[in-house]
Amino acid sequence: MSGVVASTKSSLARGSLARGWLTRRPLVRPPTRFGRTPEITRHLRKNKRTQLPIPQVKILTREFAPCRFEDHYHTTVADNAMYMTYIHESHPRPPPRQIRLTYDPNDPYTKNRHNPPVGGSQIGKKPPPPSSPDNVIRLEKISIHTMQKDVLQSKQNLLGPLMALRAITGESFKAGGRHTAEGIQIVRGKKAVGGWIRPGVPVGAKVDLKGPAMYDFLGTLVEFVLPRIRDFGGVILPPQSSSVNSPSAVSGVVSFGLPPAAMALFPQIEVNLDAYPKQYGMHLHFVTNATGVGAQNRARALLSGFQIPFLRK
Repeated sequence: MSGVVASTKSSLARGSLARGWLTRRPLVRPPTRFGRTPEITRHLRKNKRTQLPIPQVKILTREFAPCRFEDHYHTTVADNAMYMTYIHESHPRPPPRQIRLTYDPNDPYTKNRHNPPVGGSQIGKKPPPPSSPDNVIRLEKISIHTMQKDVLQSKQNLLGPLMALRAITGESFKAGGRHTAEGIQIVRGKKAVGGWIRPGVPVGAKVDLKGPAMYDFLGTLVEFVLPRIRDFGGVILPPQSSSVNSPSAVSGVVSFGLPPAAMALFPQIEVNLDAYPKQYGMHLHFVTNATGVGAQNRARALLSGFQIPFLRK
């Protein structure tokens, strides 16, 4: 009897050991904590332009902090802008009138001749699109550019504007994996002007801001720079007698300039002002999606919602 009990216990022990051996998992240790780091068997490819290694996976940065001005647009400014710029149309619009061309396009003698419409350009005569929630006026991009005459004497003088724009905007070429980010671009002359600008010669720098970076720059401009500019009452408006059909009035772009003293008011420059040889002025272009007659006035109404003041003399 005792032999049978002993054999039963031994068989149960062997079964439990077998089950434990089947269910036991291998211990996985991180390669850098214990032991040596695994050797690199395949080196990463390098970018021919920057000579930096290209990662094997796409690295794309997302928004790591909420953008207050962007939230302000979607929660407040967009509704107010639609209310201020809404045009009620009780009936559908008639089809556009066919404008006769200067020359007959079927005439073989005038086939390759410049054939403008009768009455001049129709750019300033097109009405705005119908008001709807889909085409509410919005800010598409902010273009910043600066020009320095000293660059014509020496290209080294272009390093200062490049460093200043990169510090102010934080933009770089394809930063964060965004293939549309062009970064700081060098502006070159397109044609000869007065013998002192030649085609292809660097004359300045520019940068285009879109998305959260655009709203971050707008917040810095409104809260830190414009209130501290001396004798700044607002952006000067054109006189009331100016034409509403001019190309600038129907472009939907609001432009104004900042003096060189305003560069030192940006927080990114103010903390390290001695690192820049001089201060540079800049032009700001706020590009919106507004088109048609009165587009620039609607763009000004949008910017006024972001606390940019306007002044008429």
